[in-house]
Parts: sequence; C-alpha cells; structure tokens
Amino acid sequence: MKRLIALCLVTLLPTPALAQTAGTSSVKQQIVPQVAKTGIMASAQSPDGRLRIEISTDNDGHMAYAVFRNGKPLIGTSRLGFNLTDGYALFRKMVFDGAETATANSRWEQPWGERRFVTDHHNELLVKFHQDEPTHRLLNVRFRLFDGGLGFRYEFPEQPNFKTVNIAEELTEFNVLPEGTAWWIPGGEWNRYEQIYQETPINAVSIAHTPITMRLKDGTHLSIHEAALVDYAAYWLKRQANGSFRTTLSPSSRGARVIRDTPFTTPWRTIRIADNAAGLVENDLELNLNEPNKLGDVSWIHPSKYIGIWWGMISGRWSWAEGPTHGATTARTKQYIDFAAKHGFRGVLVEGWNKGWNGDWFGHGDEFSFTEAVPDFDLPALSAYAKTKGVHLIGHHETGGNIANYEPQLEAAFAQNQRMGIEVTKTGYVADLGGIVAPGDKPGEVRMEYHDGQRQVQHLLKVVEVAAKYHNAIDTHEPVKDTGLRRTYPNWIDREGARGMEYNAWGPFANGPEHEPTLVYTRMLSGPMDFTPGILSLKGGNDVPLASTLAKQLGLYLAIYSPIQMAADLIENLEAHPRELDFISKVPADWSESHLIAGEVGDYAIFARKDRNSNNWYVGGVNDATPRTLDLSFDFLDPGKTYVATIYKDAPGETYLTDSRHQIAYDSKKVRRGDHYSLWLAPGGGAAMSLVPAR
Repeated sequence: MKRLIALCLVTLLPTPALAQTAGTSSVKQQIVPQVAKTGIMASAQSPDGRLRIEISTDNDGHMAYAVFRNGKPLIGTSRLGFNLTDGYALFRKMVFDGAETATANSRWEQPWGERRFVTDHHNELLVKFHQDEPTHRLLNVRFRLFDGGLGFRYEFPEQPNFKTVNIAEELTEFNVLPEGTAWWIPGGEWNRYEQIYQETPINAVSIAHTPITMRLKDGTHLSIHEAALVDYAAYWLKRQANGSFRTTLSPSSRGARVIRDTPFTTPWRTIRIADNAAGLVENDLELNLNEPNKLGDVSWIHPSKYIGIWWGMISGRWSWAEGPTHGATTARTKQYIDFAAKHGFRGVLVEGWNKGWNGDWFGHGDEFSFTEAVPDFDLPALSAYAKTKGVHLIGHHETGGNIANYEPQLEAAFAQNQRMGIEVTKTGYVADLGGIVAPGDKPGEVRMEYHDGQRQVQHLLKVVEVAAKYHNAIDTHEPVKDTGLRRTYPNWIDREGARGMEYNAWGPFANGPEHEPTLVYTRMLSGPMDFTPGILSLKGGNDVPLASTLAKQLGLYLAIYSPIQMAADLIENLEAHPRELDFISKVPADWSESHLIAGEVGDYAIFARKDRNSNNWYVGGVNDATPRTLDLSFDFLDPGKTYVATIYKDAPGETYLTDSRHQIAYDSKKVRRGDHYSLWLAPGGGAAMSLVPAR
C-alpha cells in the first residue's frame, strides 16, 4: 500500500535558480494520479523550503491539508469542504483527480502604500477532486506557498450537473497544533469590529474575527485571515477544541450564506507565518493573492492629510442635524478650508452637510440624500472657495446601513462629487447590531444586511467601482474587513474596521494604552486604517482624558498606516501646539519603504518609513502601559549620508495617567547608518522623529 500511495504523491520543490529572475513563471506541470485513494495525494514547499503542505484524503473521502515548518507540524490535518442547503455535502466521498504545479517570481509596484515595490515569489499546487456520487461534482483547491506563509482557495469549475452553488456553511479547518497566545476580537458581535482586543491562550478563543494573531511557545508568529473577498461572505473563526478552528460564514437574509453560479472561486484563506513580530508585519501575503490593478491609470489618487468638522460632533460640541449647534455650516467650513490651506492639508472632511440627518437616521437612513445640501451649507460656493485655496472637500455619505436607499443614488452622487472637485468620499453604515435589521420597500428587497455578509460585500465593491468612474477614492467606515482589494481597486484607499479614536471622545481612557500597539499586529495586518489620530489636546467630550501622551499622538502617524491621515482635533487645539502641528503637516502619507525596527505584539511598535517623494526618513510609534527603554539602530538609513534627526519624545517620568501626559521632550542630533539612539517610552507613550539628509 505504501508503494501505491507514493506513486500518486506530487511534490513541488524549491527552485532557487528561478528566485533570482524576476517576472518569470515556470511551465505548469500536470500530474495524473495512480490507483491510491487514501493517504497523501500531493505536497509542495515554499521557495525557501521551510514550509511544506501535504494534501490527503481518508477512507471516507474527506479532503484535508497539513502544514509543516522546518520539518515540524504546525497546522495539523485540517479538513476542507462545504455544507450545501440543497444537496449532498461537498466534503465526503471526494476522489483525487490529479494536480498541477507552477512557480512564479515577480515584482510589482503599488501606486501608493507602505512600500513602493512588492515581491511575489511563490510555489503553487492545484489539486483536483470529484465527488463519488451520481452528479460527479468537481471541486479544485489551489495552494500558494510563500516564504512568509500560504494561501488557498476553492475553485468550482463550470460543470453540467452543478450550475448554482448554495453554500450553507464552509467547513475549512485550521488545526493549530502548538500551544500559545492569541490576540483577537469576537466575531458576529453587536458592534462589528469595534472591540477591544483580548489576549488569551489560543484554546480560550471562542468565535473570532480575522485577522487573528497568535504567538506560539517556540516564538513562531501566525496570522489567520483571508484575501480577495469578492461576492462571498466573510468568515469568522470558531474554535472547535483546543487549537482547532473552523470557518463560520457571515449570515445572509437569503438563507444560503453564499449563492454563486459556476464557475467561480472563493476568497483565499491565508496564514502568515514568521519567526518574529517584524516578519508578521512586513508581509505582503494578502496583497499578492489579489488580482492586479483593474482601474488602469490611477494618478488621480492623491495620498494626503486632512482635517475635518468631525471631532466637535463626536465630542458633543456640534450636531450632525440642523439647528443652532449644526456643525456643517458654510462659515465654519470656510474657516477649516483657510486652516487647511495655511498648514498644508489637502482635504477638509465635512459631515452632516446633506439632507436626512434630522430624523431617526440611526439604522434607518431612508431620508438621506447624497446630492442635496442643507440650507446653511452652500456646496457649490464652498467647492469653488476651496479650489482657490488649493484645498479639496472630502465627501461624506452616511447611509444608516440602508443600502437600498443608497445604491440608486450612487451615480448621481459621485458625478456631483467630481464636479465639485471632491476626490475622496468617506462612506458610513451606522446601524444597530450590524446585522439584518429591516426589509426593503420592494418584494424580496433587504434594506440592511450583515456588514460582512455576501450582499454587503457585493454592495461595498459596487460603491468602489462606481466611485472609480468619477475619480473618487473611498474611505469606508463600518466596513467589511480589508482583504487586500486595494491592489485590484486602488481607489479603495482606506477603511475603519476597528475601534478608532472616536471612542476616546466618550469616556476616560476608553481605548486603553494597549489598544494601538495591539492594532499594529492585528487589524493593521489586513490593510490601512482611518484611525483619525492627532488629538493634541488629549481630551474628548466633557474633557475626558485620552490614554495617550502628546508624543504618542505623533507616533500614531508612523504606527497606524493610512494613505489619508487626519489631524482630527479641533483646529484651535491644533494651533495651540505649533511644533507638533508642524510635524503633522510634514509627515508623509505615502512611503517607499516601511520597516518595524522594534516591537512585540500588544506591547510596543516602532517603525522606520521612507518618504516616497524625498530622501527623508521618519521613525516613530506607540507604547503600552509599561515604561521601557529601547536601543534603536539606524541601520535602515542610506549608507554614506548624514541626517539631521528632529525628535519628539516623552518627557522623563511622564505617564498617560496624569497631567504630565501633555509634556513633550524635544531633541535634535545628527545620525548616520549604524548609529544607535536610546529612547525612553512612557506608559501610554510614544515617539516620532524626522530624519532629513544634512546639506
């Protein structure tokens, strides 16, 4: 029997010669199976040979995979397949039909991002199955192995006996073998992704959103997520026993959680794997598993910084609705445009400018117009005024979760934005529970769906596609999680998708000092976040304090990446801190390189990032509640150059718990590659530096 199994084993080995040649791919090889029906059917390795997967079937025809790292089991035997609403489950009686292998090594350029160039070097294994039933249904699974992890997806070929696939549940498993620690937020809860991350043993996780981050006892770091989520339900990760997890698809109003016609592919299920925290962060796995740019020339997308009439509303000073405290007035918007022009901000976000805010819009949204302004907001005049100042209004489309009301207005709304010089639009889907709330006005129409169900996934991409027609970039709030689609649709530049700065406006130390250094290694692994830093007053509504020092607010611009960064405080508070405002106005929002030079999951994170448009470097990041001293190396600097470092750091003895959080220490020195700097971080603190080549 061992001889028969060996006959059908497909093995893809590393190809070091190919790794030196960018932009090439091997000729695909097809392997025809022999007579074995159980055991290991195929295997493949990563380019460096450290990772290996094995694909197998058992006596009942269950498909499964396993992952090994450095020869040791990492992901134990984990089953694959589906339950369907209208047919025999697609996970038993599966027969191996053969495999194809390929390898690729190329480099591609991001139009904007954390780094300009991305290397895509992977080995691929496509395994083919049919079900031993009269319908003879076909199902393929494609695996791609990188040095930093792997991704796999299901592929449903076109076939005469399987026209429509009604998926009740996906049965993909992740059997994490070694013990360790997990950082996660609960999946399917009342407030979407806007939760405080929990740090627990892996075997204490219940149902988690992805990405979920794990650190094993031997120091191996994992992040389980997904890539290229298109026309499919997002999944939550449900623990079955110990370290074994299974996908749980987000619900749908239609019964089946996913309905697709063949042929189609699912999103990729991804596992980042690294020796340390930096290897987890400096990893482009999900981006590489998305399709290239579909929009063509996207030079109309401008990474930049903005201010907005927002913190005053979040903190309770102004209202979205019309009335004596209305925030979005013509006079106030002109004041903000003048401030933006003076201090070099490209955008001004105005919320509450349109009709529909006066009623019960929360989770309702049927009165919102996305083209009609309220009487005290003169959109054409303000757009013209902003143009004379070199400033652009940022659009705002809050829907109250009512996609049935929003979708018919998309074309008119984005066409108007283009006429008004609006380049970026922030969309919102504030609705109670984030779930299926209400039917629409037409038979069979649903007004609101789960934020990460298939219907909402379809809707959000439709918004991005319509916006692209009118050269608008999209910043989605209350979104579905990011899965690397910014590569395919570069105008999907930003999302919220986590507990942002706004919570600090509603209660003292609401986010806690550990929140941001945890986001770096969890939520931020999925993509950019509109966290809205820059609260230099360190105060929310009713003067509640933030769990932050002043230096940490600057460090957020380096730690929490976004191609559109907000200076979120009231403009009078920003002006009260001229040195810090000067840093914010100059720190870029687009980078050619990004490196995590010091950090551990949930504790602290210090980045070095190089400006895409100059030779300047910036260093900075955030700390948790533990005071610590770091020895920072400047090995990332260009050799042979001297830089003038302007440093913003926590003052000695400072802490976020007292008024000392408002103190900041300034330093300036010349540095070269190979130099070191001793940096003290306060509890709840941070730091920021600009490094400019000396003349």
